[in-house]
Amino acid sequence: MEVIPKKLAGVVEFIPRLFGDPRGVFYETFSARLMQEAGLPADLEWVQDNQSKSQPGVLRGLHFQRPPHAQAKLVRVAQGRVLDVVVDIRRDSPTYGQHTTVELSEALGNILYVPVGFAHGFVALEENTLFLYKCSNYYAPASEGGLLWNDPALGINWNIDNPLVSAKDAILPTLAELDSPF
Repeated sequence: MEVIPKKLAGVVEFIPRLFGDPRGVFYETFSARLMQEAGLPADLEWVQDNQSKSQPGVLRGLHFQRPPHAQAKLVRVAQGRVLDVVVDIRRDSPTYGQHTTVELSEALGNILYVPVGFAHGFVALEENTLFLYKCSNYYAPASEGGLLWNDPALGINWNIDNPLVSAKDAILPTLAELDSPF
């Protein structure tokens, strides 16, 4: 598996080796040993898996959970393609407020590690996109947090006009309004 550290410290993309033949494709989607070798915390424990299905133009995010329920995430696409976005919201980080984007796809099989201290979101680029999340903490509604997806201060190019955004995501705070818990 290829390991690609991203420009935001701690964010890592994994590109697995795909084994294909006339029957289809096989690849490894998770290896605790490999993740630790790539620098992910040795005590990282995955406790919850989530899945969403989206149509093209559906934008989900930018989300995070506040401590003590903060989550690291391991995300990938089982079907379709997304533009995945991660924003650094660690107040003392030299990259605070900066973001990185990665196209995750079924065809590539790539996986993205999103550490605690980052807001995360994506926009679906294909029909019936299945997005899988592996989370290091359980979902806690009272700990939900987020950033406004189109905050000009973030400068994110989602490469889409008029995305379909939930009512809840449409009223999230801007970076300037965020009191980051990280």
